[in-house]
Amino acid sequence: MNIKITSDSTCDLSAEILQEYDISIVPLYVEKGGEMFRDGVNIKPEDIFNHVSNGGSICSTAAANIADYTSFFEQYIDKYDAIIHINIGSGFSSCYQNACIAAQKFNNVYVVDSKNLSSGQGHVVVEAAIKVLEGISAEKIIEHLNNIIPKVRASFLLDRLDYMAKGGRCSSIVALGSNLLKIKPCIEVVDGKMVVGKKYRGPLKKCLLQYLEDKLSAPERIIPERAFITHTAFLDKETLDEIKNAVNQKVIFNDVYETDAGCTITCHCGQNTLGILFIEK
Repeated sequence: MNIKITSDSTCDLSAEILQEYDISIVPLYVEKGGEMFRDGVNIKPEDIFNHVSNGGSICSTAAANIADYTSFFEQYIDKYDAIIHINIGSGFSSCYQNACIAAQKFNNVYVVDSKNLSSGQGHVVVEAAIKVLEGISAEKIIEHLNNIIPKVRASFLLDRLDYMAKGGRCSSIVALGSNLLKIKPCIEVVDGKMVVGKKYRGPLKKCLLQYLEDKLSAPERIIPERAFITHTAFLDKETLDEIKNAVNQKVIFNDVYETDAGCTITCHCGQNTLGILFIEK
């Protein structure tokens, strides 16, 4: 079958990976200063950071709507035997619901709920693309994705909570206390929802290395195919190099991809956020 793999801009895959696997993207919306932009099209994470640091209000994201998905699918419907679209988790956005409604107008569009975000969603997208290259049918690809989705491990360590406080996701008092005490919370995706995991205390680099130590403490349970180190902009190169070295020493992955977090993670988590994302056996 000639199958097209598509996803939302929230999958945080690099341009190189998207090009390698011919993956096309539906951009979400980002509201900044009262104006609407398209994620990755006419707004980048750096624009969000600059806006907030200059005194602007926190930016927010909105789902692609039914019309967006309909027009997007129409581009490929006559060129492929099937389209498999992998959405940001339905627990985070109405994108999945909107894509499902749009897909009802076609007989060869399949919509998959990744139950994840960022490169956790990206893992599901890449798995689908690899199966296409192996010549697997659309039905078998979807069966494979449904098997691996519960095994994707996605988490991020936050350096600061002011973005979450400005966005109403935690109180300003909690954010101030965390900053004063140098507490760095780990945000994990569990059963399609974000929860607060372990809280680390101390300088950012120390916390990041301990976070990696914890997440990669059982390498025998990890599929070594690939890992994503995904981070928001402005994390310094020295810290990133140490993180990559620590990952390679802990678990031997076939590929470790460093990717930039897109506007969704940026809007919610702020600067110096980093995550290690992989699949367990």
